Amino acid sequence: MPAYAAFLRAVNVGGTGKLAMADLRPLTEGIGARNVQTYIASGNVAFSHDAAAADVQSALEKALHDRAGKPVGVLLRTLAQLDALTAGTPFPDAPGDKVICLLTDAPIPAAPAADATHHTAEDIRPGPGALYIHYPDGQGRSRLRLPAMAEGTARNLNTIRKMRSLLAERS
Repeated sequence: MPAYAAFLRAVNVGGTGKLAMADLRPLTEGIGARNVQTYIASGNVAFSHDAAAADVQSALEKALHDRAGKPVGVLLRTLAQLDALTAGTPFPDAPGDKVICLLTDAPIPAAPAADATHHTAEDIRPGPGALYIHYPDGQGRSRLRLPAMAEGTARNLNTIRKMRSLLAERS
């Protein structure tokens, strides 16, 4: 049975989009998922499901919409995709909390910094299904804006690695 990691967009960030992880577990089980486990209160859930990724993503988005009364973006990744993302980091020596993976289902631009605004010390690189952003001074001090931020969702590399390990337990 395939294992998936779902990363919800704009959940429990900045006081908006509140969704308790205790509510996310049964909601995910309600679409037929098994072995469901959430990770930290920012909309991360690992699970197994018999259906194809596109069908799972659609079902989870519908269930979230029904619960929230508005669209909630879901970015779904498999173990192989998270393996590629963690192995491909262009910042292997940077602390995991200073490297952000901006997950997106949109095409990844070859030169992502070209469309950036408020770009200072951040290093932005394309990756498999994500943009890697190294924030040497920390993300909280940055004012960086990228077009992909409007549709994607960001997780630090530590979170991506943890979700990868949760999927490995389900595979």
